[in-house]
Amino acid sequence: MADKGARGGLFGAGGRFKGGTDPIMEKFNESIGFDKRMWAQDIRGSIAYAKSTQKVGILTADESASIISGLERVHKEWESGTFELKPGDEDIHTANERRLTEIIGPLGGKLHTGRSRNDQVATDTRLWIVEAERDILKDLGTLLAASSEFAREHIDVLMAGYTHLQPAQPIRFAHWLMSHMAALTRDAQRLQELIPRANQCPLGSGALAGNAFGVDRDFLASELGFEGVTSNSLDSVCDRDFVVEFLMWHSLLLTHLSQFAEDLIINNMLKCVDMDDAYATGSSLMPQKKNPDALELLRGKAGVALGRSVGLMATLKGLPRAYNKDLQEDKVPLFDAVDTVKDCLAIATGVIVTMKPNPKMLLKALCPEMLATDLADYLVRKGVPFRETHHISGACVRLAEEQEVSIDTLTLEQLQKIDARFEEDVLKIWDYEQSVERKSSIGGTSKARVLEQIQSCIEFAGSL
Repeated sequence: MADKGARGGLFGAGGRFKGGTDPIMEKFNESIGFDKRMWAQDIRGSIAYAKSTQKVGILTADESASIISGLERVHKEWESGTFELKPGDEDIHTANERRLTEIIGPLGGKLHTGRSRNDQVATDTRLWIVEAERDILKDLGTLLAASSEFAREHIDVLMAGYTHLQPAQPIRFAHWLMSHMAALTRDAQRLQELIPRANQCPLGSGALAGNAFGVDRDFLASELGFEGVTSNSLDSVCDRDFVVEFLMWHSLLLTHLSQFAEDLIINNMLKCVDMDDAYATGSSLMPQKKNPDALELLRGKAGVALGRSVGLMATLKGLPRAYNKDLQEDKVPLFDAVDTVKDCLAIATGVIVTMKPNPKMLLKALCPEMLATDLADYLVRKGVPFRETHHISGACVRLAEEQEVSIDTLTLEQLQKIDARFEEDVLKIWDYEQSVERKSSIGGTSKARVLEQIQSCIEFAGSL
């Protein structure tokens, strides 16, 4: 066991505790190793709180100025990399307060009047996550804009569209790429919706019951750039909905990036798209290998992301009101999630702007049978009900299969034996470009409609 004097930092022996803490417990309990990432937010919150306690007479103007000056010195030390962590710095809050007291003396002990680490950590985390979410929106904007420009550059390239991984209908390569950008656009919209809920000020809630000195919480919210204040002090100190929402959001974003990666892995395997060497690796044994590791890692991150969100939900589900130490476990998944999202967006952007679609191989993947629906539509335009034309076109497909020929080689005579309403102009159906141009409704794969999607995405990206 530890010596009686081993309990360090701001919570040493002599107050509630007469003995020391087991060194294993000190290590088990501390969070400074990861929550030091919030050093800037913690200092911002403390400066605002010093101003608020001056307003209610707890601090004089000189005392407030001294504390703020000391906190600014602490900020410079963190910024320059000279801040020195010491034994007993359990978390970022105690580390900053300890250093402040070293700089300005016992006056530093007045800063925490009426404040708890419960509302302090909630404030820091909200400040941190809102900044991170706004940064991520900018990264998403970069990805969306770059991908849209890439799609416009390759607007005339056609490719096979698939359902059930079976050849379905011809589409534009740009249409395929913009389909993934549509999902990422929704992700950006959802993230925008999260920010106002996260951007609420819990400072002034105390440990759970509220602040005993009547600090102006609206003033604190304004000083810190929050959009409002939280409504209930009990809930304020234990609410981690904003963390859960972000974790759920990032699991969906990474699911969308995983789907994109899988599509690209398949097209890379078929030589329809060439990946740049910067995002591929080789084999330790086989000299010819060029593995799409960047894409495989994008795909793999989605499973870990889901684990983070489920893990924190499981931690929260049995917690009583109000603050419990279990809530310390929100930081690592949150920080990891933000880092992973930013890395994945950067990688995805790099992959897209450097990849090279291979028009020849993409065209080779097209097959005339993919125009069977166009054949059915041909008769629809002559007034035949679609359910009937569907069977007629299916019979044409079966005939081609039985004769082991491509459907586009069937003669007019053969087609008319199946249905006499086929006329000579039916032979014009076998044109991939005309097929995609016929899909001209909003959101379709015609050139004009894809260009609309591209422009819309570029404009949205510019607003982020």
